[in-house]
This record gives sequence, C-alpha cells and structure tokens, in this order.
Amino acid sequence: MHGLWGSEQQGHGPIVLMVCIWLFWRKRIEVAGAVFSSSKIYSWVLLLAGCLIYALGRSQGILILEVGSSLFLVAGSVLLLRGPAALRLLWFPVFFMLFLLPLPISVVDALTQPMKMAVSWVAEFILFHAGYPIARTGVMLQVGAYQLLVADACAGLQTLFTLEAMGLLYLNIVRHSSLLRNVGLAILIIPISFVANVVRVCILILVTYHFGDAAGQGFLHGFSGLVLFVVALLLIIGMDSLLRFTGNRGAAHVA
Repeated sequence: MHGLWGSEQQGHGPIVLMVCIWLFWRKRIEVAGAVFSSSKIYSWVLLLAGCLIYALGRSQGILILEVGSSLFLVAGSVLLLRGPAALRLLWFPVFFMLFLLPLPISVVDALTQPMKMAVSWVAEFILFHAGYPIARTGVMLQVGAYQLLVADACAGLQTLFTLEAMGLLYLNIVRHSSLLRNVGLAILIIPISFVANVVRVCILILVTYHFGDAAGQGFLHGFSGLVLFVVALLLIIGMDSLLRFTGNRGAAHVA
C-alpha cells in the first residue's frame, strides 16, 4: 500500500485484488461440490515454481515476478486442496489475477508515448473545431493562457490495461453464449479505451480553460478518472447492445 499501489499508475491494484477475491468467493459453492481427484505432482510443481519465482523477484526487486508468483501459488493450492475440477471452475479468477501484475517500465514507456500523442492530437482536433483557442506541441496542449501536459495516467498503456480488465469482467458476469460476440467486444475495448481517454483529456482542458488551473489540477482532475471509467463502461454496454441487435437482425434474416 505504501509502495507499488501508492503510485498513480498502479493505483487500481487494490480494486483488482478485491474483485479477484469476490470472483473466488462467488464460486465457493461450485468448488465445494466439485469432484475431488488427487493431482499432487502437478500441484507441488506449481507451488515450488511459485516459491522460486517469488524468491527471485523479491531478492532482485523484480516486481512482475514477485507479484506474478501468486498465480502459481493460488493455482497450486487449489489443485492440491480441491483438485483439477475445482481449478477449471476457478480459471477466470486465476486468469484475472494477471491484471495485478505491474507492466515492465520499458514496455509501458515504449507504448504509452504514441498513445499520448494520438490522444493529444484528437483532443486538439475536436476542441479546435469546437472554436477553442488550442494548439499542440507533442503532448503539450496550449489552451488560452494555460499549458497542459498529457500525462501517462491520462492516456497511457496502464489505463488500457485496467479498462481491458473491466471489460473482461463485464463479459464474465453477463456470460454471452456467442463466442464471436465475446471476442468482438473484447477487441472493441481497445478503441473504447482510446475514446474514453480523449473524453477525459477534453474535460480537463475545458475545466482548466473555463475555471482555471487550480480547478483542473485539483479535485476535478481526480474526478475525471472516475469519468473515464464511467464513459468506458457506458461505451462497453452500448457496443454490447449494438452487437446483440446486429446478431438478432442477422439471425432474423437467416430465418
């Protein structure tokens, strides 16, 4: 809480962890009723691998290994205590733990910069044609007397990573029977994330322009993060409805 999760880039960690715990909890009855079969060799392999990965990550300060070891430890523990049938029931909660992993800084930096450039360009394009006095230099936006820097947290890879987690959680809860619909919506989360980031940046620019720098960097800056996820969730639900409508029309034409 005072280290990795204290940073703006990894602030979603506690929320993802609570969601993981809830996903495990909601499967408890099914797991309790699963047929137990011994799989001690594979379970101890997973547990040993998890311990070794944790020791390496902890001793060398490699967070992705230190945190990632928990996937092996949880999977090995489930396999040892409840067997393969229980692990199959819990595949999604274990998979969802991947979103707890901190992405390598080199990968984040390499992919975040072009994303920020694209978000900055689209935000400038929209507001310029809306009549606002805005100009852009790289990821620096000049609106009126104010300069705004599009930061990693506003339009970075980590935001996309978090929104992808939210989208997959939505898919798991609604449980569509159509594989094509699930895959299509999972892919659409990427452009949805981009649109949500553009909306967030535009809101911050407008707040700063109309109410001053203090308003743009104060409470409303943090509140815009909530707006980002609300917009993304509404877009996900909207695209899901559109895919359902398209699928129903297609089925009607075939019939």
